[in-house]
Amino acid sequence: MNAEVEAVPEVVTPFTLGPTWRRGRDGRFVLPEFTLGWHALAWTATYLQHHVGAPWRYTAEQARLTLWWYALDPVTLRFQYRDGVIQRLKGHGKDPLGASWSGFEFVGPCRPSGQVADEGDEWGIPPGQPIGMQHPAAWVQIAAVSQDQTRSTMTLFPGMFSKRAIEEYRIDLGKEIIYADKGRARVEAVTSSPRAMEGGRPTFVLLNETHHWVDSNQGHEMAAVIERNSTKSADGMSRTLALTNAYEPGEDSVAERTREAFESAESGRSVDTGLFYDSLEAPAEAKLTEEWIVPTLKAVRGDSVWLDIDRLKASILDVRNPPSRSRRFWFNQIVAADDAYMARYEWDACQVDGVELAERDEIVLFFDGSKSDDATGLVACRVSDGFVTALGVWQKPPGWPDDRPWRVPRDEVDGVVEQTFARYRPLAFFADPGAGHDDADGERYWDGYIDSWAQRYGKRLKLKAVVSGTRQHAVLWDMRDPKHQPLFTEAVDRFYRDALERQVPHDGHRVLRQHIANARRRTNRWGYTIGKEHRESARKIDLAVCAIGARMLRRMLMNSPAWAKKRSAGKGRVVVLR
Repeated sequence: MNAEVEAVPEVVTPFTLGPTWRRGRDGRFVLPEFTLGWHALAWTATYLQHHVGAPWRYTAEQARLTLWWYALDPVTLRFQYRDGVIQRLKGHGKDPLGASWSGFEFVGPCRPSGQVADEGDEWGIPPGQPIGMQHPAAWVQIAAVSQDQTRSTMTLFPGMFSKRAIEEYRIDLGKEIIYADKGRARVEAVTSSPRAMEGGRPTFVLLNETHHWVDSNQGHEMAAVIERNSTKSADGMSRTLALTNAYEPGEDSVAERTREAFESAESGRSVDTGLFYDSLEAPAEAKLTEEWIVPTLKAVRGDSVWLDIDRLKASILDVRNPPSRSRRFWFNQIVAADDAYMARYEWDACQVDGVELAERDEIVLFFDGSKSDDATGLVACRVSDGFVTALGVWQKPPGWPDDRPWRVPRDEVDGVVEQTFARYRPLAFFADPGAGHDDADGERYWDGYIDSWAQRYGKRLKLKAVVSGTRQHAVLWDMRDPKHQPLFTEAVDRFYRDALERQVPHDGHRVLRQHIANARRRTNRWGYTIGKEHRESARKIDLAVCAIGARMLRRMLMNSPAWAKKRSAGKGRVVVLR
């Protein structure tokens, strides 16, 4: 019997975001109606060079990117996009493209002058398109979280400016700062020092490799400072552009947050603030097999024909390279780590917009407590439909000083629990106290509060956490108890399978989504559970634990005698006629 052979398309259609690869009904690429990009193309061809004697030329893809990035509103003469992201595979040519735009912003006609080109314009600009003018005090920054990342762009400038450009604009080439027009314009490299950058008014900022910008290297704080500085620019036209490869989900990088913001605006969940996002990615069905690799790479590389397909193919097929890394680097796909519990797109597929808990809804609650290092979370699951939402999460704020101890505010958590019982109808409430101890009396940090919750609300709960002989507790459910571990292990697998079938409705809570993405599969004697990537990891998973626990509680409740009795009572009496 011959095995069925899967058909592989000769030409792979990539997944695209942004306007650069969009075609109209006539099959031609769609271009902006009014753009300063035509002047940018003409100026770079005149004043920049690939090397001595070789004038600067963009690929067709790069030229379209230039036209779209410099698109203008024809009425206000303001840029259509406030900031932007270009996401491509490694080796695509993002650095030279970013450097050429930085050079244009440095000494080129990068601001609209209010004039438009006439027939026979000296620059060759199409008639009716805007003509630019030089910024009187250009301040361009090449930003990254390490000096090595800025160097990849800064080292391009000495060979990029032609002799004509150096002479006409009086460019003084330096290693870290480049000046022009006797210091009135400058390009400088800046690295991860947010406080030193605060207060500047740059006219253009290039953010390099934002998939590496994370909390631990002050990437988020740096991005925030850059955004504030650009916002207060004198003419209101300062912009930022990020260059990135596909990020690793769960790292909570600047690239990850920006992609989430773009997708949120695209879906209508948030306001569109003018973010230009352009990406060329392999389709979801593309496989890392010999038959798929070549057509997929040809699709994803776009016009970067200098990339050696055979060399990339060999790297992808090398068993020493994890598949997830090959997909991120060479397929430009955003994929989860190999041991990830759940891919982000799998969780996102369960999101339901416009759904929330209502007053007096019957719910179940799961609480995961910690003292300082891990997060503390409270998640609810509605009994009627299994809808999951986070009611609270408490974790150490980013950038908290190491010399100042931080503790989860127990009174604040207790207040949220009290409000939850006042507003909804919790039928079950399990609380894991965690391993942290109270320094005052040696008890676990949450034991006193969990006992108080049992005393206050125990009579209202239809399902008790512990009922074993003389040992009973309405709320306390220690996950380290060997009797509880098999049950939670089963819940982990059930939660994942339900999510694959889109049976875990949720509201897209941002931190819960992050914790789901952070979770890794960990095998145990009963199957597999979830854990952090390593013991000391700063990537929290506590809300994922709470969500799994809440869904487990709902299932336990609906299979309990108390629930069967409740349902039977709700149907009324059965009268038998004789």
